[in-house]
Amino acid sequence: MGVYNVHERLLAAKQGEVGALIDTLAGDSDALWPHDNWPRMCFDGPLAVGAVGGHGPIRYTVTAYVPATWVRFTFRGPRGFDGFHEYTALAVDEHHTLLRHTLAMRARGPARLAWPLLWRHLHDACLEDSMDRAEAIWSAPTHPARWSRYVRLLRRLAATADRGAAPA
Repeated sequence: MGVYNVHERLLAAKQGEVGALIDTLAGDSDALWPHDNWPRMCFDGPLAVGAVGGHGPIRYTVTAYVPATWVRFTFRGPRGFDGFHEYTALAVDEHHTLLRHTLAMRARGPARLAWPLLWRHLHDACLEDSMDRAEAIWSAPTHPARWSRYVRLLRRLAATADRGAAPA
């Protein structure tokens, strides 16, 4: 099953300013990833090609990076996620930039069911939170994201499962 999922926000900021947010990903001062409500994005080193990490159960490797412009992460897990996700800062004019997150993958095996039933809803909520976080740097978000009842249910179930897991 092919998956193409895009989230974007037009920001009243220069391309270099928005691109600088991409550069903070997984760092101590991460200004883009919504780590206050979602698993933190972490890597085995600084954001650079070859860095390995992810967020929560989603694993990936940085396979392309142009500072202040674009970063691509190629999936390593969960099994059946064959593809990538990326952030891009695209100049629209001198004072406006489109921040875009793209996920493109082929869902195989169990992921063919897990993506539409579970992961898509969580992914969409997380990415809208990320876009709100970016927009809030320059102005109040015009349409702040709201989690659906289903997303809230999935998060409660995940928290319950985490509390019941045996310590490592």
